[in-house]
Amino acid sequence: MVRLAWVIAGVALLPVAGWLYQTVGVWRDKRRFVGSGESARGRMVEVAGGRRVYVQEMGPPRISNLSGRGSDGAQALLTVVFESGIAASSQNWLEIQRRVSEYARTVSYDRAGLGWSCESDCARTPKNIARELREVLRAAGVEGPFVIVGHSFGGLVARRFAAEYADEVAGVVLVDPMRPEEWPPLNETHRPAVQRGVGFAGYGAIAAHVGITRLGMRSLLCGRGHVTGLMRRVAGKSGVHLAGRIACEMGKMPREVWPVVAAHWSSPKFFRGFAAHIRAVPETVVEMQEVPLLTMPVTLLTPGDAEPLDAARLAQIGSAVRQVIAAKSGHWVHLDEPEVVLEAVREMVVGAAAGHCIRTEAFTL
Repeated sequence: MVRLAWVIAGVALLPVAGWLYQTVGVWRDKRRFVGSGESARGRMVEVAGGRRVYVQEMGPPRISNLSGRGSDGAQALLTVVFESGIAASSQNWLEIQRRVSEYARTVSYDRAGLGWSCESDCARTPKNIARELREVLRAAGVEGPFVIVGHSFGGLVARRFAAEYADEVAGVVLVDPMRPEEWPPLNETHRPAVQRGVGFAGYGAIAAHVGITRLGMRSLLCGRGHVTGLMRRVAGKSGVHLAGRIACEMGKMPREVWPVVAAHWSSPKFFRGFAAHIRAVPETVVEMQEVPLLTMPVTLLTPGDAEPLDAARLAQIGSAVRQVIAAKSGHWVHLDEPEVVLEAVREMVVGAAAGHCIRTEAFTL
């Protein structure tokens, strides 16, 4: 009887131990990776309502604003802004951002509810996010003209930002952008996928609260196969598939960002943010039907394993859209074939700089 009581007490204490493990882990992550931490690369910017957003800047400093020349007669630098996929953070762009920052000012950030940024009460639709992005850029003191680079869902945000603030945008690069016509309510066949995504996020948040997700991510990073294998068996086929996708995606990123991404994915906030984005997909699809055509140059990168957009669908995006096929890429073109993305961004920056008479640092226009 006493032994049974000890077993019951031990089982009851497991969630408490997991919660303590998670709480200490979150505290250590913030100390290490945010602000003045040993591995910090960005800064927190406060926007309206007291929300704090993580911003990562690289490249030459601002010389002057778009309206005139600086005191030394030099012209303003163009700014390249990176917008991530539906559940990704600024870390997804690290290597691309570093390369582009050799000749232009660059900014990546964590959308509200993802990465290190605080959550937002607004629905996670492109229009709301585009407005928040503009607030972040202004609060951070980052001025245009901008070239907006968006991947997947971030491509919709890039389109919306360029349509809403066309006077501030010189060009857009869309990296396999999400295709609204493939999702509900226009295409009901994918509604179960939306529902599964929201359900997965709910379970993930619970697991993260008691440290299970953190334990799994640490096991994945450290190569502790017995722990990872046990968690896969518990999760079933879906767990095996998810773990495989996580390992594959993270393996394409620079190794230095693995602990940061693991910290993000270990937080209950990540799962809440992910659920908020997935839940807003139908509203996003409806909203994108009313986006004005873009008038600035647009480059659209389509992976080799996807059907290219025909002329009619390209014309629905803008009046000057050029499609490039990344033949060796899957959905994550910037991780599979970074040179294709780098060349597209460079060409867009060169054209935008020439059109706006903007100085660049690493090449002659």
